[in-house]
Amino acid sequence: MRGADTRKKSGRLTLVLDELWSFVGAKRHQQWLWLALDRDSRAIVGVAIGPRDEATAHALWASLPAIYRQCAVCYTDFWAAYAAVIPPKRHRPVGKESGQTNHVERVNNTLPQRIARLVRKTLSFSKKVANHIGAIWYFIHHYNASLAGG
Repeated sequence: MRGADTRKKSGRLTLVLDELWSFVGAKRHQQWLWLALDRDSRAIVGVAIGPRDEATAHALWASLPAIYRQCAVCYTDFWAAYAAVIPPKRHRPVGKESGQTNHVERVNNTLPQRIARLVRKTLSFSKKVANHIGAIWYFIHHYNASLAGG
């Protein structure tokens, strides 16, 4: 993700990845928000928005800074697209009961609370994909900036 602070203390890099359902215009026009969160800093370091398929998983992987693609251990759920994209040496699929993906699940719960257009068809739902993506990016930048500031 552009603009993310990728400076990190030495040690193991750990990412937690997950996806969140949303829609644009009507519920049949699904948009999935895929997130990669640095488990130690809690910063969102990778994002992709699109269908819940392997192509969007590739877009998420490509959005990560190189240091994460080369060095990080990635915890995900058992969705097959992750296994197809993340190198086996880096990938650790786990169940929610393991607690390994708790941080990204927490962010996935916060997003609909802060971005009304992710909840349901209300007056604030997105009618255009560009507006939907813009609202999500606004939140992500604000979220990462709040981590850096305190």
